[in-house]
Amino acid sequence: MTQRHWLASYGSIPRDINPDAHRSVVDLMEQAMQRFADKPAMRCAGQVLTYADLDRLSRDFAAYLQGPLGVSKGDRIAVMTPNLLAFPIAFLGIARAGAVQVNVNPLYTPRELEHQLNDAGVHTVIVYSGVSATVAEVKARTGVKTVITVGVGDGSGKALPSPPVDARLAGAVALTDALAQGATLPFAPVALAGDDLVFLQYTGGTTGLSKGAALSHRNLIANTEQFKAFMPDALRPGQEVIVTAIPLYHIFALMVNFITYFSVGADNWLVPNPRDFDSFLATLKAARPTIFMGVNTLYAGLVMHPGSKDVDWSRLRLAGGGGAAVIGAVSDKWQALTGTFIREGYGLSETAPVVSFNPAQVQAFTGTTGLPLPSTDVILLDDEGRTVGVGESGEICVKGPQVMPGYWNQPEANAAAFTAEGYFRTGDIGCFDAQGFLKIVDRKKDMIIVSGFNVFPNEIEAVVTACPGVAECACIGAPDEKTGEAVKLFIVKAPAAALTEADVIAFCRKELTGYKVPKLVRFVDALPKSTVGKILRRELRDVA
Repeated sequence: MTQRHWLASYGSIPRDINPDAHRSVVDLMEQAMQRFADKPAMRCAGQVLTYADLDRLSRDFAAYLQGPLGVSKGDRIAVMTPNLLAFPIAFLGIARAGAVQVNVNPLYTPRELEHQLNDAGVHTVIVYSGVSATVAEVKARTGVKTVITVGVGDGSGKALPSPPVDARLAGAVALTDALAQGATLPFAPVALAGDDLVFLQYTGGTTGLSKGAALSHRNLIANTEQFKAFMPDALRPGQEVIVTAIPLYHIFALMVNFITYFSVGADNWLVPNPRDFDSFLATLKAARPTIFMGVNTLYAGLVMHPGSKDVDWSRLRLAGGGGAAVIGAVSDKWQALTGTFIREGYGLSETAPVVSFNPAQVQAFTGTTGLPLPSTDVILLDDEGRTVGVGESGEICVKGPQVMPGYWNQPEANAAAFTAEGYFRTGDIGCFDAQGFLKIVDRKKDMIIVSGFNVFPNEIEAVVTACPGVAECACIGAPDEKTGEAVKLFIVKAPAAALTEADVIAFCRKELTGYKVPKLVRFVDALPKSTVGKILRRELRDVA
């Protein structure tokens, strides 16, 4: 395979971008806040913040972090909220203070949250009041000193109905109070460079404990520049309207929907809970988006809902898909509904996130994840570490300015994650066609993708093995019409154990986020194993 053979398919796309086009994400965002000051930046729950509002509020929040909390450059601050106006305020304030945002899924269980807070060395948590009980549960077992709570309308100046803060968090500070205090305090801008970290993006690990992908300002600047090079006509300054239903704590929405579209002055409509389809559709009707990003399950839900026909899709210029494979039939139905096919891409938390995308000149669904982005080198390696040819399958390994410098405090994992030449091993199996389009043919051998979220069997098995009555267990992904895949669990009971499927699921609900909870539980007499006693999950697929 000739090196970067996909470049022949680029047409007018630049082969390389400048990852130092801006000194930092803060510089990029501050330019947007000045240039588009009077334009609406973020909307949620009927409230609107302009770019000037976000400039002022994030400056006030940064001043609060620097003042009373003594936050300094490089400190890690966790943000655990759904898509609310507080999220952009918090992120911009954290970044302007020079700190590192640790993105936390609000649905995390206490066990998952405790690991992440301790691993990242977090002292301050910003949490939505509706999930504050999880923080209350673990706070004493972490280094957390300050909890800042968030309500639905915070930042908008309007007190909208919100769940109460857990009573155990007696010393918590409301975000509205932090902003009011910060408005009276001085703010000292922090000098940031491309190598400084901006996010710790936690991702599943084969050990069952998630690792923090340490993403730098340069990683994010590079990926925004790469995306802009591929889709210039979908990034018209001051003209785009984007509806953000995928969670901002996920790197896909964070880089594409927020940072990239914010930098060009887009009007961003946040959807806190896309499962509330009536509210979600009301937002789509009001917004009339020009841009929409989603995972396959989100698109599948929309094309099945009769109310989607009442949305005016005439302005839609780009529908992007990632997080999991986009199904051709779903794209066909989406095109019938909106007139636009789903343009698929591929990426990971560790690559900030986009590696490949179907560029602007592609005019129909390809069933591939497109071409590698500018300044990106992708090689496919066989089990012996040799590069495979066009049409042959191999592990996707990536080098480029969007690739993380490494995992947070994980020297052994980093040694295993990169080749001697510095390519990041994704663990995903892909193949190139002659034009350079990349198709994902398999995944990290055992990883399960539920609604676009990665689920690692080791973590599930570690939790289930602790359930009384379980001798041993193994889990795999089973096809599921609604979520793409579901977790299927095989259990060998302990002798004389009176364990039921309901017992197992109830136990899992206490320890695991909803999408990780097994949907199918099957009791078996024994699990297939290799000669050294390793459970053979691939054989379980034949039993499934």
